[in-house]
Amino acid sequence: MRIALLYALFCAAAIVINIGAQDLTLRLWPSAIAFSIIVGTAAGLVVKYILDKRFIFRFTAQNAAHDGKTFMLYTLMGVATTAIFWGFEYGAWMIFETTQMRYLGGVLGLVMGYLAKYHLDKKFVFSTASSPP
Repeated sequence: MRIALLYALFCAAAIVINIGAQDLTLRLWPSAIAFSIIVGTAAGLVVKYILDKRFIFRFTAQNAAHDGKTFMLYTLMGVATTAIFWGFEYGAWMIFETTQMRYLGGVLGLVMGYLAKYHLDKKFVFSTASSPP
């Protein structure tokens, strides 16, 4: 139960960072929706990796190269889940054409994606198989 609550809290933090970074980017460049989504995704990814690695999976990399490899696997597992997030966000934008609904679509997509990502990360990223011998 503790892991589930922490994971939910970290997902919420990453969502706030993601949407906040998008909003800030759009305040600076109002017509750059696609760019804002990429900026938000990158910001949320880095924060979520650090939190998941340390507190959810209690993973310690053996060196910088191992950490880099782990981050790349973490990012790779996020490709499909990011497609879910982007699909919901763009879909809400196309259907409703309002910023609020676009962000709501993004939040819903992130929640669904994070549920899938936990299982992918547990099995493929932070398992003993991803650790060097």
